[in-house]
Amino acid sequence: MKSSIHLYLFLIIPIFFSCHQIKKNQKISTDKPTEFSRVIVGAEQLFSSEFFSKIQNKRIGLITNHTGLLPDGQHIIDVLYKHPEVELTLLFGPEHGLRGEEDTHVEHGVDFETGLKIISLYGKTRKPTAETLAHVDVLIFDIQDIGARYYTYIKTMLWAQEAAAEQKVPFIVLDRPNPIGGEYVNGPVEPIAENGSIPITHGMTIGELALMFNENRKDNGLAKADLTVIPMKNYGRQQWYDETGLPWIKPSPNMLTLKTATMYPATCLIEGTNVSDGRGTMRPFEQIGAPWINGTKLAEHLNSYQLDGIEFKPIRFVPDSIVDGIKIYPPKFLGEEVEGIEMIVTDRNTFKSAHAGIYILHALRTLYQERLELRPRRLDGLLGTPEIRLKLEAGESPKTIIEDWAIEVDSFKQKRKRYLLY
Repeated sequence: MKSSIHLYLFLIIPIFFSCHQIKKNQKISTDKPTEFSRVIVGAEQLFSSEFFSKIQNKRIGLITNHTGLLPDGQHIIDVLYKHPEVELTLLFGPEHGLRGEEDTHVEHGVDFETGLKIISLYGKTRKPTAETLAHVDVLIFDIQDIGARYYTYIKTMLWAQEAAAEQKVPFIVLDRPNPIGGEYVNGPVEPIAENGSIPITHGMTIGELALMFNENRKDNGLAKADLTVIPMKNYGRQQWYDETGLPWIKPSPNMLTLKTATMYPATCLIEGTNVSDGRGTMRPFEQIGAPWINGTKLAEHLNSYQLDGIEFKPIRFVPDSIVDGIKIYPPKFLGEEVEGIEMIVTDRNTFKSAHAGIYILHALRTLYQERLELRPRRLDGLLGTPEIRLKLEAGESPKTIIEDWAIEVDSFKQKRKRYLLY
């Protein structure tokens, strides 16, 4: 492998420039666990004798981003483009673009190294069109998800699968781990798009979700996609990402670490308020704040709930427009010192992030009812329903709200069993 890794050779806007080396802000952790064999991801299996025939002598369309790495440092684009028996013809990029550095809508572009077109799936187009799929024989998806319904990569995969089904193009999903584990399932069960309803934390891999979404199409009287999920090896549902032996590459500008991903299902809900979710700092989603919050008082109130696996401490921070070397969408309270709380996970195996999100919203409303804004469009969109916001505004307890979704979660758990690969 040359010292330049081609995964960063992509243009997200139609300006020609080259990015031949891993940037300083693209941090890769090389720590390896001692208790488990390294997980072998689906991308490694694609070229095995079992699966290679599905792409041999075919025109390939590839949906990926900077996370589409093989553990040896090669990117799936490089491997496919250089292989003499496949023809990589078209690239598709999700939210944040192929390089994972865009924090707004992404335009179409051209790959400087290969000259291939890059079709953005996070701009005016969210779903591969019939015109673009006319240029491919097989559509492949290889992106690292983080395990929360809000994260848009799941929706990109779902819409791509729908397009593949409609255009009768075989669809291959290269499976990767659920970073926050495959056992914790919780939160209101709501749709992320047509044919896909899941709780906030679904406990499934991207490949397992693809299998379930495909069956949902059949249940809704729609044609299923010609779907192949290429599974991982050595992966167990109980594993967190740092137990897989794989390098962590932040999936998006504000998803800096596994700790960020662990808190994200709870604190992403803060996006639906006038409180900072920590964006613009090196600990996004691990801290929240606003100029009118008393951090000590809020921490004491949240600690009084005695939530499993988490503690709250007062903190002050100043949101910036640059995070880890990347310019982000302007955060709330840019350049202004705010007071709030940081969240410290003391036991990630007992921490219930979907519960914590409701308790945090409840605490903010209890203490700052006159200042807090629960913004219906964004908050209802994240929760998938206006009902939870309305219950919070009516003063219902977090315990009651959480109990209300328990039956749906139990039903989802039973349904998902049919699609679990590990």
